[in-house]
Parts: sequence; structure tokens; C-alpha cells
Amino acid sequence: MLSRLAAVSVFFAAWFLVAGRVAWLHGWAFLSVFLILVLALTWRLSRVDPGLLHERTQSADKAEPWDRLVMRVYAVLLIVLMLTAALDSGRFRWSVVPPWAQAAGWTLLALCAAVVWHVSVKNSYLSRYARIQNDRGQVVVRDGAYEVIRHPMYLGIVLLFLGLPLVLNSWYSYGPSVVIIGLFVYRTHREDQMLHEGLAGYADYAQDVRFRLIPGIW
Repeated sequence: MLSRLAAVSVFFAAWFLVAGRVAWLHGWAFLSVFLILVLALTWRLSRVDPGLLHERTQSADKAEPWDRLVMRVYAVLLIVLMLTAALDSGRFRWSVVPPWAQAAGWTLLALCAAVVWHVSVKNSYLSRYARIQNDRGQVVVRDGAYEVIRHPMYLGIVLLFLGLPLVLNSWYSYGPSVVIIGLFVYRTHREDQMLHEGLAGYADYAQDVRFRLIPGIW
């Protein structure tokens, strides 16, 4: 955990270095909200669901091979997105997002935070990597948002990457952001296949809850 925090700290320090100025308000606003939400969620899980907290900090050793590749690609794309935003909004100011669009971005991030908090309450098997958790006695979760769509966590991620470029005041960062959204749509499809094949009761659940990611569409 400490090594991960150190790595995140180094990355954000380098992020502001790329931005070329410490007084980059859009970067500080996002970083502050991000840290508050992560700390709040970590505190809650440590008190209410330590098993899930442990699962979320697991290495990729038990993950499906295809998902290890997906998450490596995601990590690269996320770095590209963050650096693009730092160069655009922080250093060179190639583009300007109007205030109304920035407000829309914060609304999308707030919706993302609400979804993530909700699914962390409802789903104790919310692993960081795609895997069947036989070691934890995984069962199908049907409560809350899982009554409407099968993968609400990924809907939260889509909302995040629709809003993040707006919050960071960078139209250019929509390039990697859209690719990340496409990557998570693919991950939703592959994980859904994995659960159909490996989790008892999931096929019946999928017949009851038809939509994977977007209610009424897919």
C-alpha cells in the first residue's frame, strides 16, 4: 500500500512538472477531489468491508490473462490522457473549455463517484481485476443498480472519462479518453462472457437483467 501511495505521489509531482506551473487550478481541483474520494472510500471499506478492500489491493496474479493485458493498455492510455491535459491546460493552453462545460464535467464526475460508492456498498466481490473469486465464495449480486444493468461499475468509469477532459479544461485529452471508454466497453463484454462461463447463477441473472452497461441500449 505504501509503495503504491509513493508511486501515485511521484506521478502527480511529475504531472505538475509537465504542466509547467504549480498554480494549475484545474489540476489541483481534480487532485483534491480525487484524493478525498479515495481516502473516504478506503476508510469506509476498512471499517465495513475489509475483505473487499483487500481484494481491491490484490496484484494481477489471479486475473484473467486477457484482463492483465487490458489493464496494462489502460494504464498507458491513462498516463497519455493525464499528460495531454497537463500540456494542453497547464503549459500551452491549446484549448479552453467554457465554464458551463466544466460544470457539466464536474456533474459527470459526481455521478461517477455516486455510482462507485453505491456498487462498493452493494457488491463485496468488486475486484480490481476480472476473475472468478472462488476463494471468496463469490455469488451473483442482484441488489441496487445490479437490478438494472449487470456492470454498473463500468458505467461509472464511462461517466468518469466523459467528464474528466472537461474538468481538466482540455478538449485534446478527449482523444485518449474516448479510447479508454472503448477499452472498457470491450472489458465489459469479455468479463460478461467470463461470468457466464464461470459463475453459478449468472446466466439466469443475465436473462433477468438484459442490459450490460447502458439501460435500454446494451
